[in-house]
Amino acid sequence: MTAGRDAPGREAHGGVAGGPARHIPVLAAPAIDLLGVREGLAVRDAPNTGALYIDGTFGAGGYTRAILDASPAARVIALDRDPTAIAAGRDLVDASGGRLTLVESRFSELDAVAAPGTVAGVVLDIGVSSMQIDDPERGFSFRFDGPLDMRMGPDGPSAADLVARAAERDLADVIFQLGEERHSRAVARAIVRARAEAPIATTARLAEIVARVVRHKPGDIHPATRTFQALRMMVNDELGELATALLAAERVLAPGGRLVVVSFHSLEDRLVKTFLAGRSGAGGVSRHMPETARPAASFTVLTRRPVTADDAELAANPRARSAKLRAAERTAAPAWTAAPAGLPPLPDLDAMLRGG
Repeated sequence: MTAGRDAPGREAHGGVAGGPARHIPVLAAPAIDLLGVREGLAVRDAPNTGALYIDGTFGAGGYTRAILDASPAARVIALDRDPTAIAAGRDLVDASGGRLTLVESRFSELDAVAAPGTVAGVVLDIGVSSMQIDDPERGFSFRFDGPLDMRMGPDGPSAADLVARAAERDLADVIFQLGEERHSRAVARAIVRARAEAPIATTARLAEIVARVVRHKPGDIHPATRTFQALRMMVNDELGELATALLAAERVLAPGGRLVVVSFHSLEDRLVKTFLAGRSGAGGVSRHMPETARPAASFTVLTRRPVTADDAELAANPRARSAKLRAAERTAAPAWTAAPAGLPPLPDLDAMLRGG
């Protein structure tokens, strides 16, 4: 599976209103440093209040706690599409003294909670959280047998729906594009054959089906890892959500505001890298386009190379091994209208659910 957010097992030295944080998110220290929380940012519509930050992926609240702890005046609006995460964060809201607002929403809709040009920083931690991975009922991991769900929110089709209805060719495309699984055709063929015999309703059954056709050696990752990752990303439209969230962040950030994105998958990191390169003027626009047609750079990249976990963090949290952090600072130029490039060609989810 993709590495999770809010890794358990480490406690902060302090917390909001004296309460210790239960989780430390991946790359927390560089994320907070690059957000510039300690310096703050006076935005035009709220000069006498604390700088406003958006945590688009609340999870267990690790980044939100760190922001609130870093500045006694900072305010945070935190979003999560998972109602369980929102419910678990109520104590943190109470402890924040009115500085935290929780919103049950997708992070792609973050521009619905703040006006354009009013936000000092946006942090996005892309991927499934540790809480979701470790709950067998959510169906994200084959480490536990549970229902084949994988939904980050309460609505929409599940992974079980997808493997039950999608055509073999579409399944193979998704598993290849999002899971980067070389044996995607064999996996899709095995799924279609197996579902003809009995519904594939649990994580254990899907993992066993995949393991029969994907060759692996001792020490390799579990043969079902890439397939599970692909189905999860498709069910939750994770790349589409990320692309829309990047556009939304560009709109709400004030000049000088910071965008920090932590990703765990090569496709996610590539999308963020391409977006920031294009918006900073380092790429994304044809060299044949007249210079006058180029929009002014809306971001200045702060991380020429992605920030990764150091040895100490990897020892404490092996899930951080694939994490990459990229950051940029918003300029005063208008937000671009062009959509981010770099999304892979994928079948339409609704069409897949009608197929098979």
